[in-house]
Amino acid sequence: MARRRKPEKRDPIPDPRYRNTVVGKFINQLMTGGRKSKAERIVYHAFDATEKKNHKSPIETFTSALDNVQPEVEVRSRRVGGATYQVPVEVKTDRAQALALRWIISAARKRSEQTMIQRLTGELLDASNGSGNAVKKREDTHKMAEANRAFAHYRW
Repeated sequence: MARRRKPEKRDPIPDPRYRNTVVGKFINQLMTGGRKSKAERIVYHAFDATEKKNHKSPIETFTSALDNVQPEVEVRSRRVGGATYQVPVEVKTDRAQALALRWIISAARKRSEQTMIQRLTGELLDASNGSGNAVKKREDTHKMAEANRAFAHYRW
């Protein structure tokens, strides 16, 4: 653990089309191998497809999908007296957002559609409607935290 000062938080760069920092984070999370223009193309085409299917603003669909996927509690491992307990803790907003972005992308990558644009479109629509694998991951996390509520007094 660092003993010096904490590094200051840097502001994320917003995406070029919507000027939204969360969409910029989403593009960066989706990007593999430094191919940002390809990641941008995938996200923007997926947003256009969600707008055609949903008849809503793509940013509105994206934010509702994020809200449905963000966890409120998670379990963290805590070692007490030789035993490891799964202790439920509340999730900070930055971490909840990062987890939601990560879960949406991983769920989209596991889907069976042909292209990544179609997979991402399907997962965003499912998540905004409260279904899909990313929302299931959130529900599983909440169930695990609920099951381990007895160890909440080990919270640090």
